[in-house]
Amino acid sequence: MRVRKAVLTDVPALLGLINDYAARGIMLPRTEFELCENLRDFTVAIETSDDGEERLAGCGALHFYTTQTAEVRSLAVAERRKTSGVGKRVVAALLEEAREYRLDLVFAFTYVVRFFEKCGFEVVDRGSLPLKAWKDCVRCPKFSCCDETAVVYLLSPEAMANTHRTAIPDTTISLVEITPLNPAWAVSLDEEVKMPTPAAGRGFGQR
Repeated sequence: MRVRKAVLTDVPALLGLINDYAARGIMLPRTEFELCENLRDFTVAIETSDDGEERLAGCGALHFYTTQTAEVRSLAVAERRKTSGVGKRVVAALLEEAREYRLDLVFAFTYVVRFFEKCGFEVVDRGSLPLKAWKDCVRCPKFSCCDETAVVYLLSPEAMANTHRTAIPDTTISLVEITPLNPAWAVSLDEEVKMPTPAAGRGFGQR
């Protein structure tokens, strides 16, 4: 299996994999137009069968929000390759890409917190993330009752120096609270962005 940046011929397989997850309410659906428009964000894991046929084993995208931050999104693994380390390899490639761009941090919104923790991410207070990130949530059917957990991977010494951790009582979880390194993390003054509301009764670590 090899991990590489996506190309246009990957689009049909990407559509099938991502929208299969979307049909189960696990991630947002994507159109062919959206995938082509954002194809440079995507990294794919490709496996080759004994007869030389290439098949998509997994995918993920690194979507930039500011000169310092990016989101891991559309992370999906083919059912036949679950628990085989495909997801970790894709995330590792995306984090390496983030380092090449000298980002301070990468974040994600997820239902599989333990997977991301194994990849080095930490649970974060969603309110400490760039508000521009929530613009994409408006089209999500769960916008008014969001039940995903926000996680971050701190890349730079500056980002690490501007965080502190707060333990949640009666749990083994600690929240990472981030002090923005510059105003670019904040929402632009000329646009209104509303933050989705956590689902009632849901707390961090209650997946």
